[in-house]
Amino acid sequence: MKLHLVLNRDGGTFGTLDMDAFRATADALLAASGHDATFDIVAGAEIEAALVRGADRTGIDAMIAGGGDGTVSAAARACWQSGMPLGVLPAGTMNLFARSLGLFPLGLEAALAALARSEIAPADISSVNGKGFVHQFAAGLHPRMVRFRNRYDYATRLGKIRASVQAAVDVIFDPPTFQVDASVDGASERSTVSMISVSNNPYGPDPLMFQDRLDTGRLGFYTAPALSPAGVARLAFDILSARRDRNPHLTERPAEAVALSFPRHRNSANMVLDGELLPLPREADIRIHPGALKVLRPVNGPTADAR
Repeated sequence: MKLHLVLNRDGGTFGTLDMDAFRATADALLAASGHDATFDIVAGAEIEAALVRGADRTGIDAMIAGGGDGTVSAAARACWQSGMPLGVLPAGTMNLFARSLGLFPLGLEAALAALARSEIAPADISSVNGKGFVHQFAAGLHPRMVRFRNRYDYATRLGKIRASVQAAVDVIFDPPTFQVDASVDGASERSTVSMISVSNNPYGPDPLMFQDRLDTGRLGFYTAPALSPAGVARLAFDILSARRDRNPHLTERPAEAVALSFPRHRNSANMVLDGELLPLPREADIRIHPGALKVLRPVNGPTADAR
């Protein structure tokens, strides 16, 4: 195949590498498997434009995006719009979409080797008000945790993990509460909640809450009612100990379409979309697009079963 790699040199692991040396290694590894590769290595501020350019290129068979979850999400949106097959080279902290594709845990060279023996396959992608995402839309607890985390200085992966732990503790003692009108596959309800999460396919059992499958054609819809600090702590414990199904507050159900409206919407409210903190819209129309994203999926290797 003819592959075009777009790499975020500021993203996660890449920020610590000699990118010229990595490019030479990647080129040789892919060539050994019969692939022709071109490269676009750019700074984080330039990555979205580079991904759009790559997804619109002619004369290539697939684009491989290298970076963290934000880079991968932007790449998926670009490839969804253009029809370009997408490969993922995980270089971030969580690498959630890469895990769903069976590309984790792997080092960068091992992931490249897996991509070199991959096939093009369909995967689901979801959208909120037309903006694509491959992992999760969230309101409430998760955006508040990200806001709290952003108060702390961190420059490394370990520093980000430490900041996330501290932010999680902060949220336990200051949980959000808000009203939402939800229509789930046409059934309407109003509730007061601390958390909403809508995932691109239901989560698997892993505490990191990523999808085991990307081809069910169903969203995962998760809510928790207004929680006390003790309730938030119990929810966090049950998720981290893989006991999510035993939590008395968390409601899980599959859906094909979810429409949300926030009657007491504040302009300062946020959502998280694939890890990115963004303004929360007053209304959110969330849909899944079965098989609409083409991806490179490893075959005949140890990562194939992980999917």
